[in-house]
Amino acid sequence: MGRLRATLSILFTAFALHACQGTNGDAQAGADTTDVTKDWTLSVQLWTFHKFDFTTAILKADSAGLKTVEAFPGQKLVGYADSAFGAGMSADTRAKVKDFLASKGVSVLAYGVVVPQTAAEWVANFEFARDMGIRYITTEPLKEHWDLVDSLSGAYGIGIAIHDHPKPSVYWHPDSVLAAAQGRPNIGACADIGHWARNGLKADECIRKLEGKVVGLHLKDVKEFDKTDAADMIPGTGVVDIPAALAELKRQGFRGNFSIEHEDNWYNNVPDVRQIVAYFNDQVKALQTAKPE
Repeated sequence: MGRLRATLSILFTAFALHACQGTNGDAQAGADTTDVTKDWTLSVQLWTFHKFDFTTAILKADSAGLKTVEAFPGQKLVGYADSAFGAGMSADTRAKVKDFLASKGVSVLAYGVVVPQTAAEWVANFEFARDMGIRYITTEPLKEHWDLVDSLSGAYGIGIAIHDHPKPSVYWHPDSVLAAAQGRPNIGACADIGHWARNGLKADECIRKLEGKVVGLHLKDVKEFDKTDAADMIPGTGVVDIPAALAELKRQGFRGNFSIEHEDNWYNNVPDVRQIVAYFNDQVKALQTAKPE
């Protein structure tokens, strides 16, 4: 009963604070786009290294030259009291993980994809994100939690980015994310541009539809268009028009994070990730030097 009261107290506070919080996504709309690319961050979604434990995954990210990551729930922890990365980690384990990250100069910028089933689980995830210094949570929330998630996001100052898995995910199309965000200013999008291609959607058109609502992206490319199980490709070698997507983000004044998510060559993909880093940097440089139309 005491635990329930504590959860309800936190929820009450969240709803009370919601009215005085700013938005996460709408501030991007109409922003000065002079050189917003300098505010773009490049991370790696640790699912890219999910065949390995969390410590090894961080070392792989570091060796690819990446100092920010998007973690995912359930990655094995080796050498810690708890068995997996996530909201269930003890205070002692969290402290040790933070010390390890600091020793490598790496930070966990985002976390997901999570799908909490109860209000208490949502509170636990926001508490965890705040403790770990996470900026936004990537999720595919239950519809009945939209109002709750929006309020908690405002109260904690931690963004919410709805992710688009391929069909039959309810969030496969940008319209479903816009429905969730309607009247809920703290709900935004995690634009997985590869999954959009798998769903038969063009990345730049989806981003345009979501203007002002993109919190972060999953950067990937795929071999075939409109095929839900299309294989991953190195960005720039598949069917996703990444330059057009980046140009649209710059036009919108997007300031946020790109998480490399490369779901191929699982056991030796660090060279692939390095190649993706180089490709992304080349594309950003081209945007920075392009003459205005």
